[in-house]
Amino acid sequence: MTMKIYKLGEEVLRKKCAAVEPSEIDDTMRALFEDMFETMIEANGVGLAAPQVGISKRFFVVMSDDDVKRVFINPQIVSTSAEMCDYEEGCLSLPGFNENIRRPAKVTVQALDEKGKPFTLEAEGLLARIIQHENDHLDGIVYIDRGDPSFASDVTAKMQKRLEKAAAKAAAKERKAASIAAKIAAKEAKKGK
Repeated sequence: MTMKIYKLGEEVLRKKCAAVEPSEIDDTMRALFEDMFETMIEANGVGLAAPQVGISKRFFVVMSDDDVKRVFINPQIVSTSAEMCDYEEGCLSLPGFNENIRRPAKVTVQALDEKGKPFTLEAEGLLARIIQHENDHLDGIVYIDRGDPSFASDVTAKMQKRLEKAAAKAAAKERKAASIAAKIAAKEAKKGK
């Protein structure tokens, strides 16, 4: 089942997430991971963090260029390389915007997998970047926070306008539905007399 992807400007994206308790890692959570993979793939993404689907918990899913589905629960980046690299990043929570972001080329991350088992992964290239990008989400950080401040403020303003427009459209749709329901109720009341 695909899920709603929250957009920049929605509060959940700026919250620091709470750790996942080992008792929470169960079949229900594993089904949630599958829904997140489905949502991510349908949106042409390579990573999706819990806050992006409205959950303030420390986990994310990734599928890099090796097509391996990976789940990271309570991840901790324990080391990064001194070597840095630039790469044009985008985000499912900021559709249509991309910016070159400088990050360490390699990372070592420790986390729990979907079964709650601890693992350590050394990653480089695209996988290292995705891990850093998604891990940032767990601390309420989006990639534009790591780039040019003027680009960040421009994107934030544009995303706010999009949210306002979407809210106005939803409100108009609701008013129309209420009006139709009222007309139907009035007709039914007339028939009943």
